[in-house]
Amino acid sequence: MKPIDSSEKNPPNPEMQAHHTADEVRQLVRGRYAQAAQASGCCGPSATSSCCGGKSAAPEEMARIMGYDETALRGAIGDANLGLGCGNPTALGKLKAGETVLDLGSGGGIDCFLAARMVGPTGRVIGVDMTPEMLAKARANAVKMDAANVSFRLGEIEHLPVADNSVDVILSNCVINLSPEKAQVFREAFRVLKPGGRLAISDVVATREMPEEMRSQAALLTGCIAGAETIDRLKASMTAAGFEKIGIQVKSYSDQLVSQWAPDGGAEQYVASADIEAVKPE
Repeated sequence: MKPIDSSEKNPPNPEMQAHHTADEVRQLVRGRYAQAAQASGCCGPSATSSCCGGKSAAPEEMARIMGYDETALRGAIGDANLGLGCGNPTALGKLKAGETVLDLGSGGGIDCFLAARMVGPTGRVIGVDMTPEMLAKARANAVKMDAANVSFRLGEIEHLPVADNSVDVILSNCVINLSPEKAQVFREAFRVLKPGGRLAISDVVATREMPEEMRSQAALLTGCIAGAETIDRLKASMTAAGFEKIGIQVKSYSDQLVSQWAPDGGAEQYVASADIEAVKPE
């Protein structure tokens, strides 16, 4: 891996930084997701719509759009499925028995619990979330599901409370777009992955530059829209962190999903749901 030049550490997004500092972004996101945890899913651009889901669609319907099959949905209790994702990283990750899995921004825990079934009793799943209310919900769900191989930790995805070289697979579902320091997220992901470890991420990407008024809206920032990065910038950050075999694929259901996040706002013209994969070299 080549040394990271100081200018590469956190490639600036001038439009976002002009309106919100990194700490302000985190406070906005934390507040909106605390609301989601307490109201079982309402955290998007309006008080009655979810972050990565629409007010007209139930969490179960959103999960089906994102590729969760009926068996998977039956394995996740209602409180864990808040309808806040934009894909199915557990399927993308091709998880194996005995693996250690880390979920960045684990929310109510749906992907952690699905991953736990895949890795089995010899595997382990760790969820990290910066919102205490989400953490409390996930831990309560773990007790209800008797998920002994799942644990949840309070922390920021830019500063993971996880040991170096300790994780086989990193999952994340519509969370990294919310980070004001995406390059730092990928450096942390690289640090905690074992050699040969892999990323399996569902997230939104910017398909073209957004108008200034969209970038500046806090509601769109916390609603999985304004914080989206272009594919080229994401690949550059991942490459700088040391990742190889990087693949970013826009999903066919993207317009159907994104159009519900900010109805009549035309967000689907600027962002799309995508599968993001990469590998840490052996």
